[in-house]
Amino acid sequence: MAKESLTSKQERSKNIIKVLKKTYPNSKCSLHFESPFQLLIATILSAQCTDDRVNQTTPALFKKYPDAKGFLAATQAEVETLIRSTGFYKNKAKNILACCQQIVEKYPRGLPKTTEELHALPGVGRKTANVVLGTAFGIPGMVVDTHVTRITNRLGFCKGTDAVKLEMELMKIVEKEDWVKFTHLLIDHGRAVCVARTPKCEDCVIKKFCPQKPYIK
Repeated sequence: MAKESLTSKQERSKNIIKVLKKTYPNSKCSLHFESPFQLLIATILSAQCTDDRVNQTTPALFKKYPDAKGFLAATQAEVETLIRSTGFYKNKAKNILACCQQIVEKYPRGLPKTTEELHALPGVGRKTANVVLGTAFGIPGMVVDTHVTRITNRLGFCKGTDAVKLEMELMKIVEKEDWVKFTHLLIDHGRAVCVARTPKCEDCVIKKFCPQKPYIK
C-alpha cells in the first residue's frame, strides 16, 4: 500500500472533523472548573483517573483551597485525604503543592500562557499544559490523551504512542483552528464508539474515512 501523503491526511481530517462536529455538537472539556488554576489542578488529578471521578472530588477540594495561595496553607496529608479517590494521590498531592508554591512565587498575576512555562511547573505535562491553554485561554494546543492516541493510530494519521511525536504530527495534519476541538471530538467518539477493545465500527459515522476495513463487518 502506498504511503498516504500529508495533503491526503489533511483532507481526511477535515472531513472527519466536519462529521464529528455534527455528531457531537456539544463536545467540550468535561472537567468542571471556575478558573484556569482550577482547570490546571483538575487536569493533574485526571491522570490515570476518569473525569467523572475528578468532578466528584474537586468541589470539596476547591471549596477548601480555591486558588494557589489557598493550597499553601495545606499539608500534604490534608490534600491526600481530599484527592485519595483519584489514585496515585500521594504523588499528585506532592506535585500540586509544589506547583502552587511556584505559581505563587513566579506567577502572582495568574498562570503563564505558554506550553513551555506551564510544562515547567511540577506535575504538569504537555497534555495538561495544552488543556489549560486551549480550554481556559483559547490558545490552540493539541492535546494527546489515550483516546486521541488510539483513534489517530487507527485512522492512520500517526503511528506509535509517543505523545510528543503524535502532537507534532497531528499539528501538521489538523488545521490550527480545530486543534482544541479535535481532541474533544475524539474523546467523545472514543468513549461512545471507537472504544479500546472492540470498536463499534458498524455504528461509526466516520468509517468511510478510516483505513481499518477489517474492523467493519
